Amino acid sequence: MSQANGMNYAPQGKPSSVVGRGEFIFAAMALDHGHIYGMCNGLQEAGASLKWVYDPDPDKVRQFIEIYPHARVAQSEQQILQDPEVALIAAAAIPNERGPLGLKVMEHGKDYFTDKTPFTSLEQLEQARAAVARTGRKYAVYYSERLHAESAVFAGQLIKDGAIGRVVQVLGLGPHRLNATLRPDWFFRKEQYGGILCDIGSHQVEQFLYYAGCKDAKVVQSKVANYNNKGYPELEDFGDANLIGDNGATNYFRVDWLTPNGLSVWGDGRTVIMGTNGYIELRKYVDIARDAQGDQLYLVNGEGEFHMSLRGKVGYPFFGELILDCLNKTENAMTQAHAFKAAELCLLAQSQAIRIE
Repeated sequence: MSQANGMNYAPQGKPSSVVGRGEFIFAAMALDHGHIYGMCNGLQEAGASLKWVYDPDPDKVRQFIEIYPHARVAQSEQQILQDPEVALIAAAAIPNERGPLGLKVMEHGKDYFTDKTPFTSLEQLEQARAAVARTGRKYAVYYSERLHAESAVFAGQLIKDGAIGRVVQVLGLGPHRLNATLRPDWFFRKEQYGGILCDIGSHQVEQFLYYAGCKDAKVVQSKVANYNNKGYPELEDFGDANLIGDNGATNYFRVDWLTPNGLSVWGDGRTVIMGTNGYIELRKYVDIARDAQGDQLYLVNGEGEFHMSLRGKVGYPFFGELILDCLNKTENAMTQAHAFKAAELCLLAQSQAIRIE
């Protein structure tokens, strides 16, 4: 499976079922981004049963069925929306279509699990907040750079255990490889992808709120630019932002589409979490020129210096927690307020950004 149809977006972990076969049924639709494969993998490893797939593009469906041959091909969205067995719909639509699709899913009495970024406008966010309140359904978001990286999961456990004291600053670096020739047209249209801070910046905002324990934050400054891709005038290939959390923690993050071809993976994603009693560095996808395997965690605190290689050792608890949250009406995987606040802040960072010419 090539990057074009999802290979680089589909982490695989150890199956850890929280439900029995057929106890939680979901469907996949809107296969516009390869993250749908990671979303489906995570749900299935946690015991969910994939019943349906739908997309108007038969080629996307054919690729999907090659990976998940047990899924039945639906003839329309309505066939899935009207199936009473389906509890949740996972979708990776074009970014500006994610919000409207979520409203439709929730109005049909199903929980919704969307790829990030969940919205491209504050209006869409407010519509979703109203729909959640009205329907009681979940609008879950796949913030994969924290939820589907074992080093990122383990960092959260270390912080909860007090390994570095109170978190006071989170530094996030989220470079991505452009691979322009493999990208669909919508990827280069600002109205559809929302802008770089809205799109891949959403990962960074979410992990800041989570690691620092913030319920809210203020965008102090943000910037965007197109440094190296003038042939795509609506693309932003660089963006950064500074935030201050409601508990005083600070955040700087940088995202870009400038990864050089010599890097062995799609992006050298890193996170540095500074606490009052130590710090953690995550090298999520590669330890350059040293170890091709990602999920490397470095910890320094009062007890010493530590390095942990975590690939295949931690797992991805979010998916099982999400399934149980949907069944039990709980919020252990991620609160709705948190998912929406991360979306709100990346939208504000995008709308307030200084354009570097």
